[in-house]
Amino acid sequence: MTDQINVTLALPMDEALPANLRAIDDRLQVTHLTREQQHAFRGGRPLWGGYGGGSQPEQPDPEAEGRLAPILERTEVLLCNPVIPPDIIERAPGLKWIQLSSAGIDRLAETPLANSHVTLTTASGIHSGTISEWVIGGMIALAKGFPNALRAQAQAAWQPYWPESLEGKTVGIIGAGHIGSQVGRVAKAMGMRVIGSRRSIEKRVAGANAGEPEIDELVPATDLHYILAKSDFVVVATPLTPETRGLIGEAELAAMKSSAYLLNIARGAVIDEPAMIDALKEHRIAGAALDVFSQEPLPPESELWGLDNVIMTPHISGGMPDYMERVVGLFAANLRRYLAGDPLANVFDPARGY
Repeated sequence: MTDQINVTLALPMDEALPANLRAIDDRLQVTHLTREQQHAFRGGRPLWGGYGGGSQPEQPDPEAEGRLAPILERTEVLLCNPVIPPDIIERAPGLKWIQLSSAGIDRLAETPLANSHVTLTTASGIHSGTISEWVIGGMIALAKGFPNALRAQAQAAWQPYWPESLEGKTVGIIGAGHIGSQVGRVAKAMGMRVIGSRRSIEKRVAGANAGEPEIDELVPATDLHYILAKSDFVVVATPLTPETRGLIGEAELAAMKSSAYLLNIARGAVIDEPAMIDALKEHRIAGAALDVFSQEPLPPESELWGLDNVIMTPHISGGMPDYMERVVGLFAANLRRYLAGDPLANVFDPARGY
C-alpha cells in the first residue's frame, strides 16, 4: 500500500461527508466528482433507476469526460453505485477496491469486474430498518384492505368490509438475512409466527437454536415449498443470483395458499412476473405488494397497473432521508479497516453471487 491513497467518490452528497472521510487519515486523498463528472462516469445513465434496462442514457459532457480520465487513472478506492463503466479496470489501472452504495450486486455479478483483482463490498445492512418498515406496512395495508378503501374514498363511496388480522398469521421470509431478520423481529412483536429460509441452514431448526430468536423456524433454501404452503404472507428477500432467478414460478405460486399475499423487495427477476400476474388475475393468491419488477421503470402496458389486489411502489423500499450519510458511515468504517490491513466488511463472494 502506497503512502498516498486516492479515493474517488462518484455519488452526490453533502460536502461535509467527503470532509469527514479526509479527516480519517492524512494518507487519504479524497476526490468528490462534480455532478457532470458523475454523469460522465455513469456513461449518461440514470443514478438509481433502470435495473431492468428501461432507462435510456443521456450523452455525457465531453469536457467532463476529459477531466474524469486522470482522476480514474490514479484512483485506488472508489465509492459508487452499481452503474459502473464496463471498462473501469482499463480506465482505473490502480483500482483495488470498490465500495458500492447498494446491498444488491446482481448487475455486476456476471461481469468481468466481479472476477477481477478488484475487491467489491456492498452496503448490506443499512437498509434493514427501512425495508422492514415497507414490508410490515405492505402486510398491514393488504390485510386491512387499504387499497380498496382509498379507491372508495376517491369515489366518495361508503363500502364497509371485513378486514383481516396479522396476529396469529404466519410470515415466510425467503432469504432471512439482515432484512429478513428485522422483518421477523417486528412481525414477532405483532404476534405473528415467522419462518425463514437460509442457504447456510442444512436442516429445519428452531430459530433460537441458531441464534435467531425472532424467527420461529429456520429451514434450508431447498424447503421453499414448505414455507410457501405454511405462510399467509410470503416475503421475497433473497439476493438475485443464477440460482434465484425465476425462483418463484408457476409451481411455487400454486404451492401458496389462495388466501396468501406475496411481497417482493428483492429483485423483480426472482419472480416469474407473467406467472405471478396470472395468479393475481385469477385470484389463485390473494394479492401482492411489489417494490421491484422485471423491467424498471415498469412499462405502462404492464397488466400490474390495473390489478386491484396489488400495491406497487417504484423501487423505493430502501430509501431514507439519511441514505448517503449511512453509506458514507459504512464506507468510513471499511476505510479504517483498509488502512489497517484488516478484512473488509460485506465483501462480495463470486461463488455465492452476493
